[in-house]
Amino acid sequence: MRRRALILSAGALAAAVALAPLPPAKAETAQLRIAQQFGIAYLPLIVAKEQGLIEKHAKAAGNPDLKVEWLRISGAAGMNDALISGGLDFATAGVAPAILTWDKTRGKTDITLIAALGSMPNVLTTNNPKVKTIADFTEADRIALPSVKVGFQPIVLQIAADKQFGQYDKLDALTVSMPHPDATSALLSGTGGITAHFTSPPFVQQQLASGKVTAVLNSYDVLGGPHTFNVVYGTKKFATENPKTIDAFVAALDEANAWIKANPAAAAKLYIAAENSKLSPELVEGIIRDPQINFTTQPERVDVFTEFEAKIGLIKSKPGWKELFQPGLHGKGGS
Repeated sequence: MRRRALILSAGALAAAVALAPLPPAKAETAQLRIAQQFGIAYLPLIVAKEQGLIEKHAKAAGNPDLKVEWLRISGAAGMNDALISGGLDFATAGVAPAILTWDKTRGKTDITLIAALGSMPNVLTTNNPKVKTIADFTEADRIALPSVKVGFQPIVLQIAADKQFGQYDKLDALTVSMPHPDATSALLSGTGGITAHFTSPPFVQQQLASGKVTAVLNSYDVLGGPHTFNVVYGTKKFATENPKTIDAFVAALDEANAWIKANPAAAAKLYIAAENSKLSPELVEGIIRDPQINFTTQPERVDVFTEFEAKIGLIKSKPGWKELFQPGLHGKGGS
């Protein structure tokens, strides 16, 4: 009888547990803080901001009260500090330095790449008529870059040097850190000893249009084709706890990209107004229409960067692109 009573008690307990109401699912974040840098590469974010696309897709996903806060933080170091300290949800940077951040935070903060912002070539230009290829640079030349050794442009330059000389750091001694606007001014004026500049749109187009500089190499040629330039990344914890917000954000970028491609003239005007830019609408529209530029969330040739960074010891091991990016992006395909 006692045994039967115990069995009945256990059954009653199981029934009670089964009938008990489940705890409510944890609500997703009500706030999304995004740090955006300057330049046409960030046009998808600008469109998403100006047209309220993130809020639109969040509402459709069941989060109608999401508030998006847009921040301006200069440089990857400041971005990472804000992200790790919890003052930021999404950071933006070149794919090459973002991979370094992913590697350095493994087992600690643990970041994940949320989406690509697009594929866009960077071009090494020069005002030195003697320089036709990187083999023509001498000790008298100085190559301006946003951040020596660890930024996007210096890593592409190292890949090019590795292919040309079999020595990836062959040109490192010639590089100097300088913001794109300052380097452009120095290159066009012939001052400050700057004879070359590895840069991105719109500075490439401005320089080449002047007739004072020529192109030495294109990053697409170095990497074997179109490649991701900038990415958005956040902590894996935030992505795991807010899957609907992540999906809404990617959907917003996809809609922004489609709108840019369908409305290049309007996109150019929106960019100039939002950034208070002095660039002409014709120049910006020309950049948007450039067939080499593709605003897309799909990663391209990210594996080329991881393979090289692992080869020279910048990262401990080579991750595949799916290991870098959050799962919601895997269905899009990538490389």
